Amino acid sequence: MSYKTLLVAGTATLSLAAASHALADAAFDHALATSKPIFESNLRLENVEQTGFAKNAEALTWRNRVGWQTGAFHNWSALVEIEATAAPIERYNSTVNGKTAYPTVTDPQVVELHRAQVQWAPSGTTALTFGRQRIILDDARFVGNSGWRQDDQVFDGVRFDTAVGKLNLTTAYLSRIDRVVGDEKDWNARSWLVNAGYPVSPALKLTGFAYVLRFSTAATNPFAADAANARASSVDIGGLRASGSLARGGTTFGYVAQYAGERNGGENPQSFHLHESMVEVSAATRLWSGKLNYESLSGNGTVGFVAPLTSAHAFQGFADAFSATGGNKTFVNGLDDLSATIAINLPGGFKPVLSAVYHDFRTDIGSARIGTEWDAVATAQLTPHLSAMLKYADFEKGPAAGAPASRTKTWVALQYRL
Repeated sequence: MSYKTLLVAGTATLSLAAASHALADAAFDHALATSKPIFESNLRLENVEQTGFAKNAEALTWRNRVGWQTGAFHNWSALVEIEATAAPIERYNSTVNGKTAYPTVTDPQVVELHRAQVQWAPSGTTALTFGRQRIILDDARFVGNSGWRQDDQVFDGVRFDTAVGKLNLTTAYLSRIDRVVGDEKDWNARSWLVNAGYPVSPALKLTGFAYVLRFSTAATNPFAADAANARASSVDIGGLRASGSLARGGTTFGYVAQYAGERNGGENPQSFHLHESMVEVSAATRLWSGKLNYESLSGNGTVGFVAPLTSAHAFQGFADAFSATGGNKTFVNGLDDLSATIAINLPGGFKPVLSAVYHDFRTDIGSARIGTEWDAVATAQLTPHLSAMLKYADFEKGPAAGAPASRTKTWVALQYRL
């Protein structure tokens, strides 16, 4: 090989190395530039007046989250977040503080590693996420983060998202449920989630889902009832969902129809086959929105439809009358919920929004009246990062046997987000 050939080859090699080094530096610089801090602060005052308690609950809780999310470096990224919730006023039963003379407010004091995840995303349609992460599927009816609570629900596991043509697929394996009631009531899990959606058109999206949920208590010294509740929340859920929207003359019309079946699984001591069905219609303009929803959760007189990885708050009333301990967030004779919601976007620089919700609750067996509830919310965006909220719920007990106690709840909150 000639001297010139060696010189050319050497020069080319050095040039390639320099180019690779420059590309690596550029990729690192981009990852650093797109990294960002996480900071959230939520200060909330909650008052609960509930029949059967001589004392009202008063809870002033303050949640702060601090973390860091990296930009992507060769398709890899990471996120870590620490969470701390304090209670300057703790005249309430958090379910773990022993203050049972007060009504329940499920916001215990916690300091914990809230999220810690690593993600590999080789394309815009495929991602593999490892670690403690937030998972919300569809409208969070069966799998969600219970985001209203100060310590929202997150999951330890592995999640895979991909798209094949128009088909979107999510699968996940969960090894632990980091629940809203703190580490004392977390669950170990051996659970699988599969959710597949296919948008036929804007007017029709079809979604199928199957959730195999297996739980046991993760606490070193578990609360006696919670060990049993973990087993009783082990179920198999499968269903179909259709949704869509259509815009006409400045108004967007939407609908959702859903059906799910459920049976006991794992070490659940009960034997049952139950179902959930739901239909919703909605309309929205720039100034207002409204929806009418009917959901039926069946029961057999011993067990009601079990939804252990969701929150009753967003679906069955802000008063949380049906948030029983464990996953049984319904009624043993079933729960039929007819609700109407209206929201108004008021003019003004603070983007104020007023909304009201009415619920009529009846048993699925016998259609006995369980109760009625009025909810109202007012929100305002005080600055680009600071928002305020005033919220109210009033549940009035009906004559059905075993109906939850009447209660009213009031919240005032300030939230700051970067």
